[in-house]
Amino acid sequence: MPLQPVILSGGSGTRLWPLSREAYPKQFLPLTSQHTMLQETVGRLDGLAEEHPRQAIAVRDPLVVCNDAHRFLVAEQLRLMGRRAAAIVLEPKGRNTAPALTLAALVANQSDADPVMLVMPADHNIRDEPGFRTAVADAHALAREGAVVTFGIVPSTPETGYGYIRQGAPLETADLNGAAQVLDGFVEKPDAETAQGYLASGEYLWNSGLFVLRASVWLALIERFRPDIAQAVTRACESATNDGDFLRLDAELFAVCPSDSIDYAVMEPLARAVRDGEGGDLPRAVVIPLNVGWSDVGAWSALWAVREQDASGNVLDGDAFVHNAHDNLLVAKHRMVAAIGVDNLIVVETPDAVLVATKEAAQDVKAVTQFLQRQQRDEYIHHQRVHRPWGAYESIDQGSRYQVKRLTVKPGESLSLQMHHHRAEHWIVVSGTARVTCDDKTFLLTENQSTYIPVGVTHRLENPGRIPLELIEVQSGSYLGEDDIVRFEDRYNRDPVEPRRD
Repeated sequence: MPLQPVILSGGSGTRLWPLSREAYPKQFLPLTSQHTMLQETVGRLDGLAEEHPRQAIAVRDPLVVCNDAHRFLVAEQLRLMGRRAAAIVLEPKGRNTAPALTLAALVANQSDADPVMLVMPADHNIRDEPGFRTAVADAHALAREGAVVTFGIVPSTPETGYGYIRQGAPLETADLNGAAQVLDGFVEKPDAETAQGYLASGEYLWNSGLFVLRASVWLALIERFRPDIAQAVTRACESATNDGDFLRLDAELFAVCPSDSIDYAVMEPLARAVRDGEGGDLPRAVVIPLNVGWSDVGAWSALWAVREQDASGNVLDGDAFVHNAHDNLLVAKHRMVAAIGVDNLIVVETPDAVLVATKEAAQDVKAVTQFLQRQQRDEYIHHQRVHRPWGAYESIDQGSRYQVKRLTVKPGESLSLQMHHHRAEHWIVVSGTARVTCDDKTFLLTENQSTYIPVGVTHRLENPGRIPLELIEVQSGSYLGEDDIVRFEDRYNRDPVEPRRD
């Protein structure tokens, strides 16, 4: 029975601001290696079939469920890996993990006869990947026979930021590489004293958010425990349309779907029903202990813990310098950062924001993002460099009636055929070749050449060359917001009018 990786990429990673932002969250960042967290998740199963040939596990292309706004990021990061997706399913609005997994199960069942799904968040870090694949092989064997399997992380500290899983009796089976227990129940995030008791007892594991089960089993369970979610997602999926590489849901139908997690919607009532003797027709719930260097990298202190440290416990990323300093995390993305005589600090520098916090206060970064969101500040949503399917742009300078940007257009890509009601644009080519459409004229520009686009004129910018096109754009006018765009043609099927942020 094939293994279908299901990657849930809906997280926002607000506790890793200012690197992680709403439009470019942590799963798309290279935080723990040269690869992004999404790419690491996709590659985590490489070698599974070769390492466990006796089980003959055929691993399918990943099925990704993501926010509609992140679709081009997902597609581009897979392309850079040389990977294809079985599907990229777009959520018009985030509804938590239970609806996302229901979408994945419905789509997986369309293309295959009831595969075993391995459900993985896109933003976790695992150091011992061969050990993880061994646990996946065990979970696949159990799920193939109808069990619902989750992985519980063997706790190393009395962590108060995670939910816990209570282990039951050991499973009596000789076919597994490691141990597996009956899943006895879930418990909420504990206080410090309770967490210390959990750690001392040896009966509790951290809840990883990783699951393995057949698609049909999930669909039956969600229908039983949350029929409202099952019905809403099914209706939205039945009206879905293909948009190039993406499966696009009916936004109005999906909007009525309740929001709930896999744990609350299914796993907790399943464990409770089986424990109380009410689950005669229900699948057994199983937990496999996992001790593979797992982290959800949920805060800057967690990133410090998983990164390589120097002899003084410092983690330095970028152009950073420390002197007489210990146990700090310094991230320098734009300029040099120096720390002298300080301990246990987090310093994260980006072109438009700097964060300074103690490691103990790492969870409180959410106070900054909440403030930015209330104030409708762009630093909550975008980096200074904003990614688009055709490339990226970066704001260099701005004033009351002007803005200067640096645009990078990838080879063979183009902006939409568009116009602006309130601004004119002046383009100066720095490197590469630009094909410019301006009303009924089309012409080429090369290095050091420029052109002017008046207000209200239909225009398009393309890169017909083989190297990136770099140009400077000078905007002038009474309103310079990104929503002043009317699209007439767009190869990426974006909205005809860019929505305005209120």
